[in-house]
Order: sequence, then structure tokens, then C-alpha cells
Amino acid sequence: MRLISKPILCNYYVTYRCNATCSFCDIWEKPSPYISLENVKQNLLDLKKLGVKVIDFTGGEPLLHREIDQMLRLAKELGFITTLTTNTLLYPKWAEKLKGLVDMLHFSLDAADQAAHDLSRGVACFDSLIASIALAKSLGERPDILFTVFEKNYADIGAVYEQICQPNNLILILNPVFEYNHKGSSLSAEAMNAALYWGRQKGVYLNAAFIQLRKDGGNHSKAPVCKAASTTIVISPHNKLVLPCYHLGLEELPIENKLYDLYQSEKVKLQIALEGKHTACQGCVINCYMQPSFAVEINKYWWLALPSTLKYNKMKSTWKKLIGG
Repeated sequence: MRLISKPILCNYYVTYRCNATCSFCDIWEKPSPYISLENVKQNLLDLKKLGVKVIDFTGGEPLLHREIDQMLRLAKELGFITTLTTNTLLYPKWAEKLKGLVDMLHFSLDAADQAAHDLSRGVACFDSLIASIALAKSLGERPDILFTVFEKNYADIGAVYEQICQPNNLILILNPVFEYNHKGSSLSAEAMNAALYWGRQKGVYLNAAFIQLRKDGGNHSKAPVCKAASTTIVISPHNKLVLPCYHLGLEELPIENKLYDLYQSEKVKLQIALEGKHTACQGCVINCYMQPSFAVEINKYWWLALPSTLKYNKMKSTWKKLIGG
């Protein structure tokens, strides 16, 4: 049974450029412009009209955009929940300007060990992350630690939790890696069970439905759980609507300051009708789209996702905004 018919999330790619070269991601390989502040202003108004509640300003590295603080401020003024994930290399430069503008600020960390984390990211950023935690806390901010779970690092979850998150009173988000474009990897049963164990601990968020979906073989094209096109609006740095999702990217439609009307078009309706049903959708477990998909339709994944979703939004005090008008 479908609970919510409107899109609830916008993945707003401010640029595909990145100052890291993570081995599990290919976005940093793409040439890219930066989004226009004027386009963002109009698109945010249309996103509000469409019913979107959460704006994820993403990339690439979103802090590479020189007007990211103005975009976040606009989104907050319109009542959106804002999220941003950074490798922290530029956070010290932006910290003062970002204060109070990001509801869910995520610092990416792959290991408690400096050498292992820097190797994973392809750039020395561990020291910056540790310094950024102290700086954020001094400003009254409470960033989350976003830990991408790989086969090679799942044994390090405990060390990150005990050595970095707990002493700093930070939430640990466990983000199971997903595979696309020959990047990323799959997870063994041992890795998934380790993530589930730590996900039950105080101050740790793991959507248990992510793990169950992997055990079930991912999205099934003939009976899809993925609702990417109807739950998530993806906007590229070229100011185009990307359908049905960023990772599949079958169509990129110019927005031209008419996002609301474009979303009502036959092309978009067709992609919504086909969401999760494409051949390439078979076996997909991409968290970016499964998270909102689990939230809008009652099925076993909705029930599995519910406890962790309530847990996280209670910790972040965002639950009232999510259920509000």
C-alpha cells in the first residue's frame, strides 16, 4: 500500500567535481560545471510546491561550490530539512558560514586508522576530519560520522565507534557499499552481520532494510521495491532533471526554470511508471534511492526500516519536520 505519492527527497548535485579520488566512486572523474544560484532559487520554490521535504546538497564535494552557504540558507528559509556530506578538507574554511544551516551534516570516515582512511579516499584527509570534528563541536554543531561499510573495513566499525564517535558524542551512520559502473563491491554475510550488530548499538544508525534487501538479491525488476523516480528528484550541475535516478541516468531533461511543470510531463510520468523495472534495475541496492523507497510504501522493508528511521530522526530532532506540512 502506497502511503506517500509525492517526491520527498531532492538529490541536488551542486557539482560533480571532487577533491578526493575514492576508489569506490567514479563521480570525481567527470568534468562538471557548478550549479547557478539563480537556478537553485527557482528550483527550490518548485521543489517546495512538489512536496519535497529534504534537500541533499551533494556532489562531488559540495563544499567546492563558492555559494553553498547561500543555497543552504535559501533551503532553510523555505523550511526544508538540509543534508550535506563532506570529506572535510574544506570544512574549516566553511565552518562559520555553515553554522546552523545543515540539519544532517555528515563527515565521511572509512577507518579509525589514518593511513587506511587516506588510502581509501585517495587523499590525505584524516587529520582534517579530526580537526573538523573539534571545530564543529566548538560551534555547537553535531556532525554525524558516515562510515561506508566495505569488505575490507567492516572489522573497523567498532574502533570508529569507540575511539571517535562515542568520545565526541557523535552519531555513527553505517552506509553499506553498493556496486555500480564496476565501482564499489558486494558484501559478505559476515560483513552484513557485523553491520547489523553495530547498528543495534546506542548512537548508531543502520537501516536494517538495506541489509535485508541485499540478502534478498536486491531490487527485482518484475516486482520492484525501488521507487526512485517518484520519491527522489535528481538535479544535475547542468540544471537538468536526471531520470529515473542519477546512477541509471536514462534521461536528462533541461529544467529551464520550469521544474514543477516538467515533473508533471508525460516523459516523467513514463519514467515513474517504469521505476525499478528496467533491466539494469535488477539486483540494484543503491541506498540513495532505497532509503526513500522504503519510506513510502508499506511492505516488509518499510517495517524493517521504521525502527532505525525513528531512532535517527529522534537523535537528530528532525522527526517533526518530516511529518509536518
